[in-house]
Amino acid sequence: MKSEGVSRRRMLRAVGGVVGGGALTSVASRPTRAQSGEAWSQFGYDDANTRHAPENTGPVTDISQQWAVETGSRVWSSPAVADGTVYVGSYDNSVYALDATDGAEQWTFDTSGMLESSPAVANGTVYVGSNDNSVYALNAADGSEQWAFETGDSVRSSPTAVDGTVYIGSTDNTVYALDAADGSEQWAVETGDKVSSSPAVTNDTVYIGSNDDNVYALDAADGTEQWASDTGNPVFDCSPAVADGTVYVGSLSRLYALDAADGTTQWTFQMSNDVGSAPAVADGTVYVGRGNHTVYALDAADGTEQWAFDTGFDVYSAPAVADGVVYIGSYDNNVYALKAADGTEQWAFETGDSVYSSPAVADGIVYVGSFDNSVYAIQGSPGTPKSEPTDDSGPGFGLLSAAAGAGMAGLSRAVATEQDMDE
Repeated sequence: MKSEGVSRRRMLRAVGGVVGGGALTSVASRPTRAQSGEAWSQFGYDDANTRHAPENTGPVTDISQQWAVETGSRVWSSPAVADGTVYVGSYDNSVYALDATDGAEQWTFDTSGMLESSPAVANGTVYVGSNDNSVYALNAADGSEQWAFETGDSVRSSPTAVDGTVYIGSTDNTVYALDAADGSEQWAVETGDKVSSSPAVTNDTVYIGSNDDNVYALDAADGTEQWASDTGNPVFDCSPAVADGTVYVGSLSRLYALDAADGTTQWTFQMSNDVGSAPAVADGTVYVGRGNHTVYALDAADGTEQWAFDTGFDVYSAPAVADGVVYIGSYDNNVYALKAADGTEQWAFETGDSVYSSPAVADGIVYVGSFDNSVYAIQGSPGTPKSEPTDDSGPGFGLLSAAAGAGMAGLSRAVATEQDMDE
């Protein structure tokens, strides 16, 4: 849907109040309720940025819009989902906390710049960067500011919170490690150009790209450079994913597989256009989008193409993989669900504008933002049904299904495969 301004932005009455460097603009109380174990708490799902949630369920058939919430501007940021709440940023300068079941606004926090960074949630705190040059830590329950750390330029990078440290890049050319409790700087490493890539952290090492053409491996404890691999072209927003001792990352029109120990190139995959998205890695396959409409599945061991799926326009959204399905957005306005094994389209859900935001998948729901200013929750039946909770207080998928249609009307189309026909 196209924006009609901010009149529908606040779903509950606002409570104004300036808190530190940003403004907590609204808070709504809600009853405490039990939650399932599924979550998508940061951009890359896990610390290694694999974007593979093997225990999570997503919608495969009978697709419909569960809810949609309109913000004041386009939603570039990718949602995080934790403890029944969806956290996401908007170009309207605000961070939103929305009830995962019905989209009701829990709180918003206003910064002084657009939000391209995607939130990370850890230990009751939401960490996120802003184009006002700052990294924020917000109380996940009420949005109050815990601390803010100012860098020298915009923070488009999405944070990764690991073992009490928040790792993040800035377009001031620097990679930062901040104390998660108080925001104090633990170390900072300057690269040769802007850092909008988001870090992967595994085996005590931080992996991150820079526009200076390099992928860096830094010691997580003190920032010491372990290696730098020159790709020959800038590593823009493409964030590395690390799996089975290999770093997968895009640089302009080539996807690289680098040895995580020393940065040597294992293989490369040449594309006819730029690597549009951060890769996802699941079960021996790398999934990635590119700027010429295509989603690729590549063998993680040698980079051979397994399948390719053509969307209607450029693909800059990063894939999410759950329960044998790849979920990804496209600039053709659609969110796609593709069978991970062969790329068969399961369904497509149409928003009102381009989808740059990367999906989060939890509890049978896909959460994603769109340039039509809205955040969507897309529901349906899962591919592998899980047993229903016996405790009526649990949310269960039945509760989510019962809320279908509660949101604004969306445009959706379901494409059934031969295996999934449900006429």
